[in-house]
This record gives sequence, structure tokens and C-alpha cells, in this order.
Amino acid sequence: MALARARRRERAVDYWPGFVDAMATLLLAIMFLLSVFVLAQFFLSQEITSRDAVLDRLNAQVNELTQLLALEQANVQDAEDQLANLRASLADAEAEQSRLEQLLASGTGRSEAAQQQIGTLTGELEEERQVSQRALSQVELLNQQISALRQQIGALEAALDVSEQRDVEAKAKIADLGRRLNVALAQRVQELNRYRSDFFGRLREILSDRENIRIVGDRFVFQSEVLFASGATEINENGQEEMQKLANAILDLQKEIPPEIDWVLRVDGHTDNVPLSGTGRYRDNWELSTARATAVVKFLIENGVPSDRLVAAGFGEFQPLDAADTPEARDRNRRIELKLTEK
Repeated sequence: MALARARRRERAVDYWPGFVDAMATLLLAIMFLLSVFVLAQFFLSQEITSRDAVLDRLNAQVNELTQLLALEQANVQDAEDQLANLRASLADAEAEQSRLEQLLASGTGRSEAAQQQIGTLTGELEEERQVSQRALSQVELLNQQISALRQQIGALEAALDVSEQRDVEAKAKIADLGRRLNVALAQRVQELNRYRSDFFGRLREILSDRENIRIVGDRFVFQSEVLFASGATEINENGQEEMQKLANAILDLQKEIPPEIDWVLRVDGHTDNVPLSGTGRYRDNWELSTARATAVVKFLIENGVPSDRLVAAGFGEFQPLDAADTPEARDRNRRIELKLTEK
């Protein structure tokens, strides 16, 4: 009796499972926050890339219109030079006409020849005036085109300013969304961790009298011998009693977890590293571990646990708790693990 009381005192001061549980919870929270950060960075980079493409297109249009404006200004300069030349020619023709008229007034003998020359000069003068008028019309048209181009450039620059402002606002919104998402996910992780702690606490209470049932990190571990005979996948009678307790604890927990938390209980099957003969029902440890995890899931479903809250997975011998090649290590590695997590 004294020895039993001593063992209970030793068990009461064992803080290690709680410490491991706290460290696992902290690690999970950090992993969630890192995932959220990467997701926010991905959406931010996508938004910035699309904004940069719009800015590049607008800048290309501005450059194209600027080049077109320079070309039109060169055409206007040529037309103005041509107009100046025409005006100079017109002035020369008018001066020549005046000179001939003076000659006509001073000498009647040469009047006929002067009249002919005046007629010729008058025709040339009229033609020069028409050319000058066409040049003036072309200059006016070019001025109108330049004005329209300037308006387009102004509109594009305004659109570019608006786009840049929207880009700044979008980046601010994305940053704010990332912060909100981080807070929401952190709260969700804390909620799930709290329910996981409650769940493990209840399992400790109802299963604490079994030495081969323990907590490792964020998982509740059943040694395979508790549930299955050697090489078998049918849950034995003692194992069914333990699984019935587990099913009741899950059903109680389900009533408390809010519906917005999309949780599942993952059942993982593990074996030791001793290969199967290959001549029995299961060819290798993969199939054996998967069959045992599936058997636990089916038993829980038969006892009222919703099937959409359960997941079965087999890991064979490839996730050992103890890497030593000893009988004790192989005993530890043959196990069923339960983990409460999100989908």
C-alpha cells in the first residue's frame, strides 16, 4: 500500500506531458502564422504584379503619344516654314506688280507688254495666295491634332495618377487583410488548442490507469497490444472498452466545439520495423498499419462518432518513436496515435 501511494505521488508531480503539450501548441501556432504570412505575401505579389502591368501599359501609351506629338510638332514647324516662304514670295510678287504698274504709268509704248506681264504675275500671285491658304488650313488642322494629343496625354497622366493611388490603397488593404487574417487564424489555433487540451485532459482522466496509454507531444498514444493481438486488425475485448470511452469523450467534445471550427480526429497506425512474411492477409507493414487505423475509425463510427470527423492513416514502420533496434523500442513503435486537428 505504501508503494502504491509513493507511485501516485510520483505521478502527481510529473509535469513533462503538460510541458510537451504547451511546446507543441506553441509550435503549431508558429507554423500557422508562417503559413498565413506566406499566403498574404502570395496575394500581395499577385496584386502588385497586376498593378505593375497596368502602369507599364499606361507608360507605353504615354510614350507613344509623346512621340506622335513630337512628330506632329515637326510637321507644324515645316508647314510654318513653308508658309513663311510663300508669304515672302507673295510679298516679292506684289512688289513686282507695283513696279510694273509704275512702268505702265510712265511709258505708254510698253503698256501692252507690261499688261501681259502684270497678268502673268497676277495669276502667279493668285496661285501663291491659294497655296498659302491651303498651308494655313493645314497648320490649323495640325494645331487641332496637337491639342487633341495633349488632351489625351493629360487624360492618360490623370489615369496613371489614379492607378498609382489605387495601387497604394490596394497595398494598404492587403496589409490590413493580412493582419486581420493572422489574428483570426491565431484565434482559431488557440481555440482548437484549448479544445485539444480539454480533450486530452478528459482522456487522461478516463484512461490514466493504463501504463501503455500515454501522451506524446500533441498526440494520444495507444500501444498496439492494448487494442490488437499480434498481427491482427480486429480490436480485442479490452480494446473495445477503451475505444468506447474514447467515443464517449469525442461525442462530449463535439457538443462544445463551435461549428465554425472544422475539426477532425486523425487516427494513425504505426508498426515496428520487423517485416511481414508476405504470405498472410497483409503483404507488408503499410497495409497492416492502415488496416488497424481503419478498424479504430470504423469502431468509433459504429459507436456514434460522425464519419466526417474521422481520418484513418497508415505509416507502417517509417515514423518510429524510438529508433533503437531493440525489443523495447519495437514495443514502443507499435502503436495507434490520435490527433485532434483541423481539416
